[in-house]
Amino acid sequence: MFDTVIQNVDTSHGNLVAEMTLGKGLDVVLIHGNSSCRRVFHRQLNSHLGRDHRLICIDLPGHGQSDDAEVKERTYPLPGLADACIELLEKLDLKRPVLVGWSLGGHVAIEVAARSYPLRGLFLTGTSPVGPDISEGFSGGLLKGLASRGKFTELEAMQFVNRVFGDEATYQLEQAAMRTDLSFRTILSSAARITEKSNQRAIVSSTTIPTAIVNGADDSIINLDYVDSVPYSKLWKGTCFRIPRAGHAPFLQNSEEFNGYLERFLEDI
Repeated sequence: MFDTVIQNVDTSHGNLVAEMTLGKGLDVVLIHGNSSCRRVFHRQLNSHLGRDHRLICIDLPGHGQSDDAEVKERTYPLPGLADACIELLEKLDLKRPVLVGWSLGGHVAIEVAARSYPLRGLFLTGTSPVGPDISEGFSGGLLKGLASRGKFTELEAMQFVNRVFGDEATYQLEQAAMRTDLSFRTILSSAARITEKSNQRAIVSSTTIPTAIVNGADDSIINLDYVDSVPYSKLWKGTCFRIPRAGHAPFLQNSEEFNGYLERFLEDI
């Protein structure tokens, strides 16, 4: 294990928590998914990636050790989450970071890119860059409705975590799902607010930011064929990669291969 530093960052969206390694390479910001937390990336922080680069894992508003949003209707829609991340990046004085976004975190990363924040690269996993028709990018009704549920029962939290993480599901991940602000999922996915997001398909089809697409080959939450069909403008290696023996969370389910892809991407950019 490598030493990390935990920093509390005061933003207009509340206090946000960031944990970072002490590597001297690129600044790499890892953004977790819906109803998770920064600790989901422990196999990246405690790898050679954390030694060689400054990995910065954040707790989104309403998650982990970060505060619940002060104005929930402002912060929890996707554009608000992007604004909160940009504030955090600016407070940490990150000039041209790489954003690694998983699932919802990938959508947040694309929204940050849409706001022209200077980025060195985008590394997306478990994320489907959808246009106006959101449904075409996903499979299985977004976790059978759990992704938009308000308060979780303990059984629902267990079901959610099992569907997202498979064999890597743990009690700690269930607790992270239970901790998530009760308003978060309903506001994020409400019909009145979800259309406020950018056309993410158009963003990744026109950006000049190097973009890596690395998914678990057995991901049953996103539509992998749709993801592969998007006409990315700056696609790393010219292809979308699928990691074997991994589902929606390849950074846990096959961390060795995932870390290898991330390492090569960082080297190339």
